[in-house]
Amino acid sequence: MDNEMREVWVIGHKNPDTDSVCSAICYANLKNKLEGNRFVAKKAGKINRETEFALNYFGVEEPDTVYNVGTQVSDVDYRRTEAINPDISLKKAWEIMKEKQVVTLPVQRKKKLAGVITIQDIANSYMEVDNTILHLAGTTVRNILETIDGKLIVGDAKQLCPEGKVMVAAAGPDIEENYIKKGDIVIMANRYETQLCALELGAGMIISCLGVPISATIKKMAEDRGCIIITTRHDTYMVSRLIAQSMPVEYFMTKDNIVCFRTDDAVDEIQDTMAKLRHRDFPVLDSHGNYMGMLSRRNLMGAHRKQIILVDHNELSQACDGMEQARILEILDHHRLGNMQTSSPIYFRNQPVGCTATIIFRMYEEVKVPVDRKIAGLLCSAIISDTLLFRSPTCTDHDRAAAAKLAPIAGINLEKYAHDMFTAGSEFSQMSAEDILHQDFKEFALGELHIGVGQINSMSKDELGAIREKMKRYLPSAAKKNGLDMVYFMMTSIMDEDTELLFAGNGAAAAAEAAFGTVTDGSVLVPGMVSRKKQMIPAISKALSEMVR
Repeated sequence: MDNEMREVWVIGHKNPDTDSVCSAICYANLKNKLEGNRFVAKKAGKINRETEFALNYFGVEEPDTVYNVGTQVSDVDYRRTEAINPDISLKKAWEIMKEKQVVTLPVQRKKKLAGVITIQDIANSYMEVDNTILHLAGTTVRNILETIDGKLIVGDAKQLCPEGKVMVAAAGPDIEENYIKKGDIVIMANRYETQLCALELGAGMIISCLGVPISATIKKMAEDRGCIIITTRHDTYMVSRLIAQSMPVEYFMTKDNIVCFRTDDAVDEIQDTMAKLRHRDFPVLDSHGNYMGMLSRRNLMGAHRKQIILVDHNELSQACDGMEQARILEILDHHRLGNMQTSSPIYFRNQPVGCTATIIFRMYEEVKVPVDRKIAGLLCSAIISDTLLFRSPTCTDHDRAAAAKLAPIAGINLEKYAHDMFTAGSEFSQMSAEDILHQDFKEFALGELHIGVGQINSMSKDELGAIREKMKRYLPSAAKKNGLDMVYFMMTSIMDEDTELLFAGNGAAAAAEAAFGTVTDGSVLVPGMVSRKKQMIPAISKALSEMVR
């Protein structure tokens, strides 16, 4: 599919906060109004309660979650080969293969993959020498009619063919009476005496060749004895050759241990499997196990990288897994420049404001696209959240001006709405320590060290105090689980405009003391610190660099 027509995901950082989710939704909306309806907001993890409150308040659906943006089978132009029914004949399957120029056909029943039939399977069917195999294979009269271009004179096309052997009546009745048994399928020329002999001996099916009409007497006898009669224009040689092709593919197809791939499988993970097995084609299933198409190694050469617009981050450590494989089209952010690299020039907008949503609102104004109540509400929620209702040192006049314009459109009182949103987001008593830490958690590379910093904001200092010990106990395991050298956790009191900083990891306490003063009982209280980006990270970074000297 042409890149201009493919879906573009607008997505924020891992452990999404209100700004990253709301900015993704609002920017996708703006892009759709300007460039066509192919931009989709996504989120890179579970949303926190504060963000959930904002989305519910303005009646906006939560974006789907994406954990990995690496190239998947769904990004490959695999063949949408139509699956066949297990009851169709080998001859019909062969004709479909020739028409579609494929060597493998998927077989499905009720949208589920039942098996695969290959040219080799069809070739192997000709090696079967059991002349009773038509019945064993479950061959229907309809399949025989279609395969030999036959016309049904007596019988039901839906019934299975008789249990006897397949034979050609080439000799006279005096000899045939020694060979024809009850239930046999007898292929013959239109010789009255041979037909009569076969009926009297209990043949289950008579196939009369060369298209000569069947007499009324033979038809009546066949009806009375339950014998199927078919006529065909072909001669006995052609019919005996074709009839084996009337067997259903289900009898010969591969049913067990079929190697399939899912649409969400990573391409780099399936390549080894494809190389080892060397099959020409592999079935593709969706997440529900429904058949979707067939994939070959050649198809992988045309895999499309996912097209991504990043909002509220520009560091690889904060991005979805697999971002190295994606095609980044744009970045909108208000943080420091990180280590993100792109293969070609892109649109990059980074401004020193308190919130990405402020940048996006400015873009709405620049292109003169009206902001409706829902979009205004989400943009305003993001600004309130990231600036702690303008208390954060990262807040600028641009953030305040944007919120002042958006609040009337959203129909909210800034102070009251902020109180309700922060209160909803700070109900920590029933949450696990892991969920609390990842409410708003980001990873940073500071030289050779990798640190993680989580932050929660609360209107109540008592609520923060109630979870202090639980978080202290959890942080060491959090550092180990995430493969980090140090973990810091900011418990920020919105009303008091201060933060109690907890930490874990080798050297974390020394860096905290060098940056913020005396550490007491495994934490340090930092008056006036409410911003991770502008206050906490720069101070810790400076302390760490001085400790290394």
